[in-house]
Amino acid sequence: MATRVSIASSAWYGHSLCFPFHPCKSSFFHSPPLKKVYCSSTGFPKLSTLSAMDIPGAVSSKEMPEGIDATTVEEYASQAKLLGEFTSIPSINKAWIFKSDQGNISRAMFSIGQMNLLANKRRVHILSSHISKESNHSISFQWSPFPVEMKGVSTIVPSPTGLKLLVVRNGENGSPTQLEIWGPSQMLKEIHIPQSVHGPVYTDGWFEGISWNYDETLIAYVAEEPSPSKPVFANFDYKKGASADKDCGNWKAQGDWEEDWGETYSGKREPALFVLEINSGDVRAVEGISKSLSVGQVLWAPSSSKGVDKYLVFVGWSTENGPNHVSRKLGIKYCYNRPCALYAIRAPFRETKADELQFNNGNKDLAAAVNITQGISSAFFPRFSPDGKSLVFLSAKSAVDSGAHCATNSLHRMGWPTDGRPCPSLNIVDVVPEVICPEDGCFPGLYCSSFLDHPWLSDGCTMILSSIWGSIEVILSINVLSGKVSRVSPTDSSSWTALAVDGDNILAVSSSPVDLPQIKYGCPVGQNEHTVVNVAWDWLDVASPLSNYSEKVKSLLSSLKFSIMKIPVRDPSTNLTNGAGKPFEAIFVSSSNTPNKESCNDQQKGGACNPLIVILHGGPHSVSVSSYSKSLAFLASLGYNLLVVNYRGSLGFGEEALQSLPGKVGSQDVNDVLTAVDHVLEMGLADPSKVAVVGGSHGGFLTTHLIGQAPDRFVAAAVRNPVCNLSLMVGTSDIPDWCYVETYGSEGKNFFTEAPSMEHLGLFYSKSPISHLSKVKTPILFLLGAQDLRVPISNGLQYARALKEKGVEVKVIVFPNDVHAIERPQSDFEGYLNIGVWFKKYCK
Repeated sequence: MATRVSIASSAWYGHSLCFPFHPCKSSFFHSPPLKKVYCSSTGFPKLSTLSAMDIPGAVSSKEMPEGIDATTVEEYASQAKLLGEFTSIPSINKAWIFKSDQGNISRAMFSIGQMNLLANKRRVHILSSHISKESNHSISFQWSPFPVEMKGVSTIVPSPTGLKLLVVRNGENGSPTQLEIWGPSQMLKEIHIPQSVHGPVYTDGWFEGISWNYDETLIAYVAEEPSPSKPVFANFDYKKGASADKDCGNWKAQGDWEEDWGETYSGKREPALFVLEINSGDVRAVEGISKSLSVGQVLWAPSSSKGVDKYLVFVGWSTENGPNHVSRKLGIKYCYNRPCALYAIRAPFRETKADELQFNNGNKDLAAAVNITQGISSAFFPRFSPDGKSLVFLSAKSAVDSGAHCATNSLHRMGWPTDGRPCPSLNIVDVVPEVICPEDGCFPGLYCSSFLDHPWLSDGCTMILSSIWGSIEVILSINVLSGKVSRVSPTDSSSWTALAVDGDNILAVSSSPVDLPQIKYGCPVGQNEHTVVNVAWDWLDVASPLSNYSEKVKSLLSSLKFSIMKIPVRDPSTNLTNGAGKPFEAIFVSSSNTPNKESCNDQQKGGACNPLIVILHGGPHSVSVSSYSKSLAFLASLGYNLLVVNYRGSLGFGEEALQSLPGKVGSQDVNDVLTAVDHVLEMGLADPSKVAVVGGSHGGFLTTHLIGQAPDRFVAAAVRNPVCNLSLMVGTSDIPDWCYVETYGSEGKNFFTEAPSMEHLGLFYSKSPISHLSKVKTPILFLLGAQDLRVPISNGLQYARALKEKGVEVKVIVFPNDVHAIERPQSDFEGYLNIGVWFKKYCK
């Protein structure tokens, strides 16, 4: 239910039921603490930006809403200041590297994210650097003195040489989309595209696709198709098409309702393919694509010579998708179980007028999109090899076949025709198959959420990518000819993400729950002159302006430590698969002076353990990895130990372990969490009287199950958009098929229907936390996004109201403009601040 590469996102959510969150930077908190203002409807403090953000020395009782005392007010103020310290830390969104005329120098460009709390938006800026490779094998980065803010920019895409830059500014409220082409010192071209041609360009990371051709004269991209004309009522008469008349007696009707792709795509029109000719500024829609296909991730195919057809390769998702190919669009965001294929189609612009005439009047079959991966149910993230002879792609066929929204990936290769004309009979070669049950310590399979734009080392056959390996994100090299997989990032417990490839070197970022993000530059050791044969990798620390963290943050994190625990499965049944019987993992974060079992139990010697917060990711087929997290660093700095549980069903542990959970949600995953808590308690690392639990989406499903099934184990709980009642969710979610698969297992695909039977609804209810509601007594905080389509707000509200009805202490905060992830900067800040204060109330 979302990213796989950050505790900050996946600890709270999962791929099917949420979205990734990246810690961003803001200068908002380089000032005194915030002034406290109270919301009349909820009674909890809000953050005011109307003053110099000073806190009054005293607050009179008249200024306080009912139920808020001076101690609570000061707690909000203190924690807000601390959370602000972590909120100010920047994140690296992306990086590009380009060769320069000097062989020993490369040019690098970084996209950096910041939180702008005042504007409630994410600020993005670009920071550039020159990378100098010295003769003594040392590396030097020369940074530009200041970053450049990309204000009003939807996305940027450099050309292959780095000499041109596409800047996209999506129009708002029906205004045109702007495409700007920039050169080294000035804007070269500006094109305004009206809504009649297409709507905003897709920049969502899923349908998103922008590709420069090889000579940098054409750009292919994905944008919303034009709005269909709607009927007009004029003086009580009906007109079929839209009217330009401004008569006050006219109004535009709604017309037929159209399906969208669910969560985060509400109101967006169908993604379609367009090509821009830069010199003329002409934009054309790519014709020949079936109306039943939604397109994304477009690439220019290589062509051997001029005068031949130019082809585009793209990913297509059929609107008839889901387990039974239902004629509706099921939610697609982070749902890798939606069937998709690679298609090839001729580009609209021709080399000569004669070619164009032949294209328009010739064989229509040649102008239609060709499915080039018919032998496989899933194909996405296409990448051409540097020599243009191979096309490599990722597949989630295990997810499609099983119905799990995310599962173990596989990597495939096909030869690209030398004449440049694709056909549906291309042979697909398995490069890296799914790993069913990995040997201990060995490669667990591919779990990739993206590919680099240019992932190739200089041999032209070795790809660099980031993947999940247990509870760690790692960098892998894969030889696409031999299928050999090697782990090139260090074998420590930190997480590593590849940013870009620089020849045979790798630009990356490394972090851990207690280590702030650090840029790294990796160089191979033991490489011969003909092939990339790496005996080892030497990883160098890169000093950068991004490393100027506050002394307070560095001091707080230096007092923490973490480890990855192996948790044995409790009472494994004899019918478990080998993979499902192996230990699962949990990340444990604590203070450096965490007492041992004896001193923890000896309260008189002052050795009491810190309170424990159990943190549960969503999905359920997601994972929490050992990377830096703003939100978890904040909670740990408040004096809590953290137990981040990757229960069976998480990504990164092989396909058998993952597939052991569908059909057993609410039991196997709940037992795994309780086993992990007991494991920590038995080690003397937590006080059993001070254990809290928090989770979002499926993590909220687990949290509410835990306080119902084990009502005496947790002193406080917090949930973000939780699944509380599957029998309600199945009729309101954008992914109703998820309810069937996770309840019944893979056979749930065959039961899926838009009209559940009484038998289905009864089983959904029995698998839901609401069936254990009568036993709940744990105080619980609800954070709900009113625009959530994945787990609609009715799910959390029904459960919260039922708890109030039976007298359980409940606090509900609704964010009216947030979707499932609750990731708007102010909402994110307010949510975690309330979690911190809520747990302090019951755990300290």
